[in-house]
Amino acid sequence: MTRHFLNDLDLSPEELDQVLNLAQWMRDHPYAVKALGGPQTAAVIFDKTSTRTRVSFSAGIAALGGNPLVINPGEAQLGHKESISDTARVLDRQVSLIVWRTYAQADLEEMAQHSRVPVINSLSDDYHPCQLLADLLTVRDHLGGLQGKALAYMGDAANNMANSYLLAGVNAGMDVRIAGPEGHLPAVEIIKTAQERATVTGGKVTVTSDTREALENAHVVATDTWVSMGQEQEEAQRGEIFGRYQLNAEAMAKANDDAVVLHCLPAYRGVEITSEVIDGPQSVVWDEAENRLHVQKALIAWLLVESGLADEETVRMVRQAQSA
Repeated sequence: MTRHFLNDLDLSPEELDQVLNLAQWMRDHPYAVKALGGPQTAAVIFDKTSTRTRVSFSAGIAALGGNPLVINPGEAQLGHKESISDTARVLDRQVSLIVWRTYAQADLEEMAQHSRVPVINSLSDDYHPCQLLADLLTVRDHLGGLQGKALAYMGDAANNMANSYLLAGVNAGMDVRIAGPEGHLPAVEIIKTAQERATVTGGKVTVTSDTREALENAHVVATDTWVSMGQEQEEAQRGEIFGRYQLNAEAMAKANDDAVVLHCLPAYRGVEITSEVIDGPQSVVWDEAENRLHVQKALIAWLLVESGLADEETVRMVRQAQSA
């Protein structure tokens, strides 16, 4: 059965650990696994602009021995002249992987339903699961583990990053606290799904408008832009709504003294986060950005192996790395 990665819970807790372990090993052996040797082609489709996603997937696919076929906005007939299902049937006969950065989560799910090769969500309006793989690897690197660690997310808590922090965090057994103003909190169904997974992993879920409740004794403090794509006209209004959720020195003083700071970037300095914090000693955002490369390479190799689409050497190396 073909495995896809469309949201954070498409990996079980055990599989999440496997992918993170593989990413750590592949970071130390950057060109050892040639899961896309040939070179095989991977379609990397962008409906939204990108820097880190474009660079990390393109570089990662090349490092795996493959050819990244980047399709920019307006360069394909996907979704207007040709249906998503028909596009999937065309692509899966010619490429070994489909990576799509788009708007509607339902479109990704339709692509996966009709594709015989793995489909990876590189960002949708609902989730940003590849970013969370990088975040979890970064936290594990700096704090030595994930289970029981308290993660506080501040700001727009109704966006894709807040959703993914909830789901991925509890999937890793973390104590996840999401803080934002009323009217800008995660949807009820996302909270319920996170709570259900938390009962399996020992994680915890807190959704609040109280910054102190979220930040107290937090091991990790994260934020994201207050103005997502398509909300540019609301910038001034959103600045007033989210102002008290800024990640600044005062906020960091409420967290653990050794708490680490995450931001998926791009960051608007002086808005959702101050330069003092993002450039300060607790910031690990540059490690976080680099780790996109490593976790995505691991994810690609893992999906190909689990889908029965990898050669014997790739299977051997991935299994060996997971047990290292």
